[in-house]
Amino acid sequence: MWHTLSKVGRWLDEYLLFVLACLLIVFVPLYPKIPLWSPIEQYIVRVRLEDFVILGASLVWLVQALRRKITWNVGFFWWVVAYAIVGAASTVSAVYVTQTVPLQPLHLGKTILHYFRYLEYFTLFFIAFSSIKHRWQLKVILGLLVATVVAIAAYGYGQKYYYWPVYSTMNREFSKGIRLYLTQYARVQSTFAGHYDMAAYMVAVLPLILALALKTAHTWAKRGLWLTFWLGSWLLILSASRMPFAAYLGGVGLVVLITALLQTNWSQRIRFALSRGTLTLLGILVLFYYFGADLSERLGHVVNANPTLASAAAQLTDWRRVVLSDEQVASLPLSPKRLQEMLPKTDKQPANGVSTDQVAAQIAAELAATQEVASSKDQPPTPTGDNGSKPLVSAPPIFKAPAPTHLPAGVYENIPDLVEVTTVDEQGEKVVKKVQRPRVYSECALEKELSLCIRLETLWPRALEGFLYNPFLGTGYATLTKEGIEIFTEADSTDNNYLRTLGETGAIGFIVFYGAIVYLLVKSFRRIKDADWLVSSVAVGFIGGSIGLLLNAIYIDVFAASKVAQTYWSLAGLAMAALYITRRQKDEKLATLSPVQPGDAESVTLAQAIKTASATKSKAGKRSRGAKTKPRTRRTRRS
Repeated sequence: MWHTLSKVGRWLDEYLLFVLACLLIVFVPLYPKIPLWSPIEQYIVRVRLEDFVILGASLVWLVQALRRKITWNVGFFWWVVAYAIVGAASTVSAVYVTQTVPLQPLHLGKTILHYFRYLEYFTLFFIAFSSIKHRWQLKVILGLLVATVVAIAAYGYGQKYYYWPVYSTMNREFSKGIRLYLTQYARVQSTFAGHYDMAAYMVAVLPLILALALKTAHTWAKRGLWLTFWLGSWLLILSASRMPFAAYLGGVGLVVLITALLQTNWSQRIRFALSRGTLTLLGILVLFYYFGADLSERLGHVVNANPTLASAAAQLTDWRRVVLSDEQVASLPLSPKRLQEMLPKTDKQPANGVSTDQVAAQIAAELAATQEVASSKDQPPTPTGDNGSKPLVSAPPIFKAPAPTHLPAGVYENIPDLVEVTTVDEQGEKVVKKVQRPRVYSECALEKELSLCIRLETLWPRALEGFLYNPFLGTGYATLTKEGIEIFTEADSTDNNYLRTLGETGAIGFIVFYGAIVYLLVKSFRRIKDADWLVSSVAVGFIGGSIGLLLNAIYIDVFAASKVAQTYWSLAGLAMAALYITRRQKDEKLATLSPVQPGDAESVTLAQAIKTASATKSKAGKRSRGAKTKPRTRRTRRS
């Protein structure tokens, strides 16, 4: 009994951190964002189960580091230390220097919460890096990553066609853990809190899977990796997220290009690039044709808003018609509509479920209950259930906005703005109410697109204002969306990670944060020619995923989204561990060459063994060279 417990204890001591790293690579993306509690009740960010799993893994890592059982002191560690110092300095500056964060528990708590969230994300790098010591561990964790992508795709299918549950954080009401289901035209988000997060996750992961598929020589592994890649690509297209799709194309294209350049000669490089590039592009086009209707429509808004792009798109359409006419496309035996009809699905909605549209209507109606009455004749539309027979709620009369003559691209309903108005009641006390006002769209929104113009006219200028207000340290975390210093916002987003970093932590924070990513990319680029195909594939895939996320960060705060950021830093730790595996294997081989007797092995450290082996090898080399040169010297003298 004691012997068995001792063996279990030794095994856990050796592999517990690796088990936790494997758990996190699976658990973080698969477990829905179901909250446990709210550290700040008014705020959208909530504590979830994965936070405790990460905390437990971090404590195990700390104990192992103190015992010197793991490797952790790599160059990236000092980048994290630098960022922790800059983030703390930015917070202190925001409170006492710029005073953009009021010294109140509500405001200060939100800023500190964001600061520690970034540090939490970084811990996953060290957990993954320190846990992987052998090549077989790298293969195990990569296999789990592939299985996770398959599971995400399977759940996304069930979510779209079988009304599987959705847990979203698209607004504060959803973030409370309301169980929802998607309507027919809602965008799939699978196990993530939003379609943008799911798409960004695929941008980071799919280039790595593609790099493995292009390199492996094992037939069944290659087939499984390609299948996983196409499943993930299908789900990304189904999300109808434009910028992630463009970033995905950039990351995948970079992987194909780098892998082609690693071939032996230019003939092989050109053949590889043409064959694999054509295969990948054709597969993406087929998926886009059958499942990209929503994405195509959203891309059309961007194209139509730009005359140059519209002209180029028309030219491409003309070229396509030369090869394949519209009549030929229409006569294809399997149309997108026909394929959708053939797919297994159910039309029976959950009896006790709530759709995302219903919740949105419910929230709007509840807000309407607090509105000022403009006219008893102005009645709002009554939200109804899916059968159209029974209203969800009854709403009092509210101010009705005039019917719009024109709406921005992608906007199909004129929803009024909610503004706070201060009034005086009958007792003479001030009362703040939320009032609906007709929404007025800017010329930018009418000419281009609403989401783009919100960024151009509001979110991005405010981030730049924060940077200019304090160019060195910014105005502090979670301060960029406020219209006033004392105003508390329930969510914070800039929809451009670069501007958000500049505005919150200034130029110093920007240099340190993205400098850390550049450091990892440089380290990976140096090992893309590694003799071990697995190490080379991981390096190439990590480069492709990182570049994809950096492109995605132009339009989305990907490095602040919990599931995406946690997965990315885990992949970064995995990639760096892969780069160190070859070095560790060489060290172990040198250690086996040590002349230390078996009985003394426990009393000699690995470093001493390596040093002894290196010295012995050096002396042997000198003796060998001396023995070879002496005869030649004698022959020279005789001659």
